[in-house]
Amino acid sequence: MKLVTFKNPQGDSRTGWLVGEGVVDMQLAHENLPTDMLTFIDNHEAYFPMIKSLGEVPPHYYLSEIQLLAPLPNPRSFRDYIGFEMHMQNASRSFGHKIGPAWYDMPIFYFTNHQAIYGPDDEIKRPTKETKMDIELELACIIGKKGKDIKAEEARPYIFGYTVFNDWTARAIQKVEMEIPLGPHKGKDYANAIGPCIVTADEMEQYRVPFDESVFVDPIRVPSVQIDRFNLKMTSRINGVTVCEGNYQTVYYTFEQMIERASENNVNLMPGDILGSGTVGWGSLIENNFTVHRPLEPGDVVELEIEGIGILRNTVC
Repeated sequence: MKLVTFKNPQGDSRTGWLVGEGVVDMQLAHENLPTDMLTFIDNHEAYFPMIKSLGEVPPHYYLSEIQLLAPLPNPRSFRDYIGFEMHMQNASRSFGHKIGPAWYDMPIFYFTNHQAIYGPDDEIKRPTKETKMDIELELACIIGKKGKDIKAEEARPYIFGYTVFNDWTARAIQKVEMEIPLGPHKGKDYANAIGPCIVTADEMEQYRVPFDESVFVDPIRVPSVQIDRFNLKMTSRINGVTVCEGNYQTVYYTFEQMIERASENNVNLMPGDILGSGTVGWGSLIENNFTVHRPLEPGDVVELEIEGIGILRNTVC
């Protein structure tokens, strides 16, 4: 199921699901279903049986009649990881850094701004005086139930669904900040775009494949934890021109490993928390020192596409 948050023709924010070129409004389908996504995620174990009992529901609106919003406009928290070694190598080289040995020992994350959430077709404002605005092509998972000290082998049932994530980045600001070893802050906190929908975890299982050592081609290493992954094409385009084609299958750390790391030391993960996968290799412009495309400017249209989920489109302003 592809779940969405949208603005109906009356201008009200509603929650629903996609059916072909249309949208079902949850509350019009069943009066006990909620109008916001966080409530739905909190109580999804009760709501999904309601939806199933309805059978096939014809859409209430065409997509052309409504405006898609960020599918989860108010996540409870937002952790972003660096899960792909190729990106880690490329970005570190561009900044004149080396990969710290600890990266190969554990998934590394930072908390990004869960109050700066944007959705499909939203305009993204370039930060003042920023000269190297960049994109990051990522997959994100949404947590579906509360848990702490979760082992990786037990983590999969905690995932509610997946969406496309653009970790907009101000590289000029970030470069100065990263000279102080406290991680990214103002270079990252101004815009996190997700969408166009949340694909429920069960629907994404069709893309899961056994671990394949052959996809880890020099210079990236074969991960020490060799568990199955999604075979998902990941593509980014700027003004209609493809600038990256990657695959989630090349991830070094899976979401299951990330969940284990995030929930260590008695830390509760909560329904509606988001975890970002990190940028797929070559999924940002800094990795090529902006030779594939110049830094982003107002008017540029960015499209991130992940197989099975859809296209997240935004315009720089």
